[in-house]
Amino acid sequence: MAAPTDSAMDISSFFSGLLNEKLCPNHLNVLKSFTSMLRRQEYREEVEKDVFCSLWSLLSRLREELEASGEGEEEGDELNLQLMAECFRAQRNACVQSPRNQALLSDLSFIDESLKVISLLQRLYLQCGDRSAVALDPLRCGLQFLGNMAVGNQLCKDSLWTLSLPHLMLDLLSGKDEKVVSYASMVLHTCLDEEKVEELAKPDNIPLALRVMELCRTHPDLDWTVLIATQHFLKSSALVVSMYSGISHLERMTLLELLAAQLGEGGGGDSGIPGGVAAHLASSFQTGCRAVLALASGSADGDEEALTVISLLDVLCEMTSDLEQFMFLQDHAGLLQATVDFGAL
Repeated sequence: MAAPTDSAMDISSFFSGLLNEKLCPNHLNVLKSFTSMLRRQEYREEVEKDVFCSLWSLLSRLREELEASGEGEEEGDELNLQLMAECFRAQRNACVQSPRNQALLSDLSFIDESLKVISLLQRLYLQCGDRSAVALDPLRCGLQFLGNMAVGNQLCKDSLWTLSLPHLMLDLLSGKDEKVVSYASMVLHTCLDEEKVEELAKPDNIPLALRVMELCRTHPDLDWTVLIATQHFLKSSALVVSMYSGISHLERMTLLELLAAQLGEGGGGDSGIPGGVAAHLASSFQTGCRAVLALASGSADGDEEALTVISLLDVLCEMTSDLEQFMFLQDHAGLLQATVDFGAL
């Protein structure tokens, strides 16, 4: 099949033929032309529904063929993966500043099918050892598409949340490829709202929140996870309390550092941190302040626990320093005595 020019391209005919033909490199070239055309707003707003239907059918066919081949072991799988990546690029471009196309792709179940493909690619990436890189390009492009689908579209956010929580999102955030982790974090950040953050406090979902906090510690330069923590997690008393009991002392210190930074950004006004978080930190300080004695023991665990208590005190001092919303801590039973005892150690 000769690749048509942009101006004469009958993309509907192309997809109709493609679905019934043996895939070849020239199909990839035509699909790349379609992707390029979708960068133009006037073009993407005129793409007909049947074109997107055919694009969905192609993506589904590619997934089924890859599954049938043994997930990356057959000769034609490299072309299959290249076509997958190009499908995702086309989908990604179609959604840019286009509520119309977001709605069309959502109605055609692109989110569900794309998540199936991404799950398959994630398994392929983990299983293929030295050949795992072949799955990275479509995996990254797929996550970029999901991010574009969710921007400014509550229905898409809700669908993504329902279909990917918690296992697929946790798997993606636990991967070794930094771009995959970054794009998955971007998707998670885009989907989050107050109600969804409360869902993360549930036992089945808390591992996802804990993974985000672990990434804040191990990859502090990863902006999306820090934004997830500061803009969403720290504003939920239920989630902070659940996380605090389930993370290591090092991760508690990271959480406390983020809290301190958020308090500093408040400029003396409302920091967005609820009183329930402050009350929990005060109680944690009361029960853990004597851990500072472990500094003399020489044990790494003891040092970490003691440093956590010191970080707790720093945050509590910041909270009670002319921040009206936390003045109730002055009446917190036992907090003053615990602080006096701590200072005497």
